Amino acid sequence: MLKYKRILLKLSGEALAGKKEFGFSDEVLESFARQIKEVHDKRVEIAIVIGGGNIFRGATGTSKGVDRVTGDTMGMLATIMNGLALQNAIEHFDIPTRVLTAVQMPQVAEPFIRRRAIRHLEKGRVVIFAGGTGNPYFTTDSSGALRALEINADILAKGTKVDGIYDKDPMKNKNAVKYETVTYDEAISKNLGVMDTAALSLCKENKMPIIVFNALEEGNILKMVEGEKIGTLVVD
Repeated sequence: MLKYKRILLKLSGEALAGKKEFGFSDEVLESFARQIKEVHDKRVEIAIVIGGGNIFRGATGTSKGVDRVTGDTMGMLATIMNGLALQNAIEHFDIPTRVLTAVQMPQVAEPFIRRRAIRHLEKGRVVIFAGGTGNPYFTTDSSGALRALEINADILAKGTKVDGIYDKDPMKNKNAVKYETVTYDEAISKNLGVMDTAALSLCKENKMPIIVFNALEEGNILKMVEGEKIGTLVVD
């Protein structure tokens, strides 16, 4: 039984690197593609926003002397590379996929048009949103929140390397406590690192639920859409 019929899956670029410091992990790409096929086979409409941190992060570039706008633009281009890599992996499973980008490059991907994106979803195509919002100073978290609202998704699902939201970094603290649910206000005031404040505020204002879960564990995306208790839910 499906709990969610249309999802926006937010994946970090770092996750695509797997155990590498940067670049792509073939194993991770194949795992994501296989999990997306499982969900697609259940007739769930899937849209994906992908980060670019495995190639270039605007904030990191800024710390090394790159102008912020230039750095963010380079980061947006990195998300397009990741989108194409993920599209290629998904299509190996014979699933029709479209990359829509907020940064115009018609020879490479379709421009983002809201109605076109929704039509692709209705036709059973997986839609990958790349290029962020097309503007500097906005993260791919903000892009994920924006696109989730634009396509009327049932939930914004953030796939990470950890199995939910903790009161402190579970990678560094063995006594970190996991939350089953948190409110938007708690996530913001306690600085839990769920998403940036702009993305959380946008979801709060429009009552878009967020789930944070480990997307690297095989089968978790399907468990999430079927409503199994995994990860942490962020609600009003």
